[in-house]
Amino acid sequence: MQNLMHFAAPVRHQKMKCNFTKQLLLSLKAPAKGRLYIHDTRENGLSAYLTPNGILTFYVRKRINGRDERVVIGRYPETTVEQARTQALAIMSQVALGKDPTEDKRRLRADVTFAEMFQEYMDRYSKKQKRSWQYDEREVNKFLPHWFKRKASSIGKQEIQILHERVRDENGLYQANRLLERISSIFNRAIEWGWHGTNPAEGIRKFREKSRDRFLQPDELPRFFAALEAEDNQTAKDYIMLSLLTGGRKSNVLAMRWDEISFGRAEWRIPETKNGDPLTVALSMQAIEILNDRRAKTNSEWVFPSDGSASGHLADPKKAWQRILARAEIKDLRIHDLRRSLGSWQASTGASGYVIGKSLGHKSQQATQIYARLNLDPVRESVERATQAMMAAGRVTGTKKERIA
Repeated sequence: MQNLMHFAAPVRHQKMKCNFTKQLLLSLKAPAKGRLYIHDTRENGLSAYLTPNGILTFYVRKRINGRDERVVIGRYPETTVEQARTQALAIMSQVALGKDPTEDKRRLRADVTFAEMFQEYMDRYSKKQKRSWQYDEREVNKFLPHWFKRKASSIGKQEIQILHERVRDENGLYQANRLLERISSIFNRAIEWGWHGTNPAEGIRKFREKSRDRFLQPDELPRFFAALEAEDNQTAKDYIMLSLLTGGRKSNVLAMRWDEISFGRAEWRIPETKNGDPLTVALSMQAIEILNDRRAKTNSEWVFPSDGSASGHLADPKKAWQRILARAEIKDLRIHDLRRSLGSWQASTGASGYVIGKSLGHKSQQATQIYARLNLDPVRESVERATQAMMAAGRVTGTKKERIA
């Protein structure tokens, strides 16, 4: 006990050797100044220091690559004596093999945060190459803000798996899979640009998705058109009708510009679609009629302008869409299903798969060259027949006076 009392005396930077035990460590008295250093006699290389505020920290001090390095193991009692000895042995084994155990910790300190990584992803890739970049920004800010202050390399595979499952349970498997794709893409781009880390989302399987085959059925069309006619939001009404008549993707129709429309040729030239290629859409008479009405009422560059949108054009009209579905008593129908509806009605009126693919901008290696040889005449005829069939099923003649805008 006398030796113990002498050991614990508050001497500045005192250094002692002893056998680390729980009883000994708990008996230590914090120095008034400086640090109290102790070295374990059982595990050569393991040391600890005690500060004036009573914090005891385990560490290993070794000569690494010509430098005197202190590798911190952890604080007591969060790290036990046995855990400290085990880690000290592992560190010294690494040093003996010529490895630097401080490199990972040094890299982690200098590593970018997830927020920094995500911002670079948005600036260098998403905003420049994706028409749907707003969805990247919205979804990451919605589901991953708790990662923003963390080092990107600290995010592990297991927590991404847990997040993937939680989003599936709370928001659906499609939302969960899209979020997983975004996380993986962010890390892959960072690696491509020189980040020295691994993609923690790699190897995580997406949930199995069922291909949607939903489209407007003949018995639903009258209710749908009546509900659309009753909608007060004229911009949303016209947008939804043009989505149906053109079969355009939601993002393309929302961002439709007047300089993309040729009234003389009855065509809509989309500069870039989801697959990266331009697309020329044949416009039916009903579509041209809606566009003519809108052109007479706006001076904007956008067909569907919106003062409250950062982009300047209409954002996703979810509320109007929900009102229309509620009035029509139609369930499980999405705006994207309108695109499928045009294709389905084209098929029912005799259009070939190639013509349907051409009108909707589908891309496949086998059909690409056949698409390229097609002109728009049979496509326009197919769209006109499908439009007339839908109008007839909905008891809408398609004339200017009676059309449902």
